[in-house]
Amino acid sequence: MAGMDPELEAFVPFLPQIDLSDPAASRADFTERAKARPAPDTTGLEIEDRVVPADPDVPVRIYRPRQARGAVVWMHGGGWIFGDLDTEHVWAARLAAGSGVLVISVDYRRAPEHRYPAALDDVYAVLAWTAGHAAELGIDPGRIAVGGHSSGGNLAAAVALRARDEQGPPIRFQLLSEAALDDRQRTWSQRNFTGTPWSTRDRVATAWRYYLGSAPATPYAAPARAEDLSGLPAAYVATAEFDPNRDEDVEYALRLLRAGVSVELRQWAGTFHGSHAIQSAEVSQRQVAELAHVLRRALTC
Repeated sequence: MAGMDPELEAFVPFLPQIDLSDPAASRADFTERAKARPAPDTTGLEIEDRVVPADPDVPVRIYRPRQARGAVVWMHGGGWIFGDLDTEHVWAARLAAGSGVLVISVDYRRAPEHRYPAALDDVYAVLAWTAGHAAELGIDPGRIAVGGHSSGGNLAAAVALRARDEQGPPIRFQLLSEAALDDRQRTWSQRNFTGTPWSTRDRVATAWRYYLGSAPATPYAAPARAEDLSGLPAAYVATAEFDPNRDEDVEYALRLLRAGVSVELRQWAGTFHGSHAIQSAEVSQRQVAELAHVLRRALTC
């Protein structure tokens, strides 16, 4: 593909195929592949599994660097279909170690067994619990962020909207990495990226269908549908060049800016959706390092 980073392009023929026609099988395959990743360096981190009381309860995994004062409620990607605390372990540990921020990884309920708003309700419960237990967690309640990749970025944007509208826990920052924000798929990138690696127009449409079911999309399901973006927390929005989600993320960042929200927009040239997982590539290393740097700056300054 013209313009793709050469290190990433070399891996494209070896990428696993994703068959979303069988969500359970796709989920199991994803879990097995995640087990093959090298274990992260957790030196200097305290790691604890907890359960957040809710209806139903929500499992979380807490990564605590020494002297952490800020926290991020972190949501894994996976099209709302796959991913869990174990598959996200590598990334959550790296984020905590690199940022010096307490990372609370959320094991939200997955589609299609649990459709919207189940995952969002889980995330909101964890956000409220984090704010309410700030003293126990040793963090400043004024230094709480939300963030995630892909479907996790969707949930981060959605919970920021809901917290604003419901006068819920204050959120200082939102980190949206290659977020799925618009179910309508009307942008140029959604219409034209039909054969890009890992994520294609058809796969995106299937993921949205599993997540929404027959329910109409609301702004809390698809944040790009929100008419008013004022009063939201400052944001970092990262996009991949060859990603169906690219243009809706750029437009969301611009709309945030027009609404008076401070935004840093980062377009990663030559990358595709989820390519940061190919950690041997130099651009992937920079992507992951920047996520940690952004959180450190947002929550410790």
